[in-house]
Amino acid sequence: MAKNEAQTQAVVEVHPEDVVSTEPGSRLLTKAEFQGLAQVPPEIEWFANIQNERTRRAYQNDLRDFMTFVGIEQPEEFRQVTRAHVIAWRNDLKKRSLSPSTIRRRLSALTSIFDYLCEKNSIQINPVHGVERPKESANEGKTPALSTDQAKRLLEAPPAKTLKGKRDRAILATLLYHGLRRDELCSLCIKDLRMRRGMAHFEVHGKGDKIRFIPIHPRVIVFIQEYLVATGLLPEGGEIQHLASIKDKAMPLFRPLKNNSTGDLEKSISPDAVYQHVVLRYAKEAGVHFDGLSPHALRATAATTALEKGADIAKVQDWLGHANVSTTRLYDKRQSRPEESPTFKVEYDS
Repeated sequence: MAKNEAQTQAVVEVHPEDVVSTEPGSRLLTKAEFQGLAQVPPEIEWFANIQNERTRRAYQNDLRDFMTFVGIEQPEEFRQVTRAHVIAWRNDLKKRSLSPSTIRRRLSALTSIFDYLCEKNSIQINPVHGVERPKESANEGKTPALSTDQAKRLLEAPPAKTLKGKRDRAILATLLYHGLRRDELCSLCIKDLRMRRGMAHFEVHGKGDKIRFIPIHPRVIVFIQEYLVATGLLPEGGEIQHLASIKDKAMPLFRPLKNNSTGDLEKSISPDAVYQHVVLRYAKEAGVHFDGLSPHALRATAATTALEKGADIAKVQDWLGHANVSTTRLYDKRQSRPEESPTFKVEYDS
């Protein structure tokens, strides 16, 4: 497996549209196109089938690192990889002082492509299986969670009478009451506010293009309705179900109020704006300060609060869109509540 950086990059930069080149609306493949698709290696099929752009970029970087390390030039060379190659790469990642979570994520990306090759009968066993993965230094994730008081102060920070305040309060409430990822929040459109069994739901498009339906908390419904009334999308006193009359249902739910670069206000608010101009801004105004404060901390807060209130962890797993319950447990901060520490059970006074 001789190293060749140009070829390595070509292997991991395939996009779904590169696999088939028929014109939109065309009914038949040409003979050349049929032969071309029949000859696509499963390694390229796997990568082209990843629809989420963020996931594709992450896997692209992780696989490029592995391919450079072992010297893979052509997709078919993945089939020559053994467990020894994977262990050597894992050890190299450790020597580079990468965090345990980063190493685990890279091994997960490698697992995914080899699982696909097994499914396609290109290989018989997944060489990543059985490779020991580094453990976290603690049994909970590093993302901090807000206290109940901090969450309340954060929600109360946006001004209640301005359009920006109404929008930002709805954003913060959506994160704190439903545990959405920042990208999931930004991708919400008007059409994603759905009525199911008489109740308003978010249709959330999560990682791996998985869709889940989350009932909207009654308080958040009020905040969203107030925001949409302020934008003019709902009449005064209008409710979410009245959005069915809106023609442009693909319109983003949370939009910028100004755009100094392009002037385009019809696109979605950006993930960076949610972080910088909503979460950090109002956290500062509310006096909420700690290391690691981010939209992800609001997701951890929602999960922790739900578990503290007795929610079943399997239901929280589905609610958050986690593939494995072990990931959900990283958000469980119940064991780290300082007020329940044995410290406060110790008494020496007579």
